[in-house]
Amino acid sequence: MSRNPNPYRVDAQTSNSIDRKREQERRHMLHAAFKNSDELAARLVQRLLDKHIIETNSESSIREVFVKILRGLQDLDEHEFNFKIAPVRGLIPNANLISLYLAQYIIEDLINHRDIEDIFGDESEIYQVVDSIMNSLLLQ
Repeated sequence: MSRNPNPYRVDAQTSNSIDRKREQERRHMLHAAFKNSDELAARLVQRLLDKHIIETNSESSIREVFVKILRGLQDLDEHEFNFKIAPVRGLIPNANLISLYLAQYIIEDLINHRDIEDIFGDESEIYQVVDSIMNSLLLQ
């Protein structure tokens, strides 16, 4: 009895393997963001100030906002997360999802925070600043 090999089986296995690896990396990044939230938030706020992306009258208040967000990323369901990053998803190929989320948060929500005076830069500039901090700490 001859078996008809499915030519798509190898492609499906490869695709599933890639999906599992991406999901594993995503969980690792979310765990690292939670575990290092205080340090990430402090460095992120300082870099945003140094690069003149944000102007604020309370650095500590903005730092607390980012700590709360970084700690809450694990609790977001996938739909909420993807909905948030949808406007900037195509900004950078193979982008860091946490950096995309934080960049979109800055653009969309942080602008309305009572302690933010102004936000400067376009989406890609904000993403680059956020990603420089996320990559330096999450890859450790």
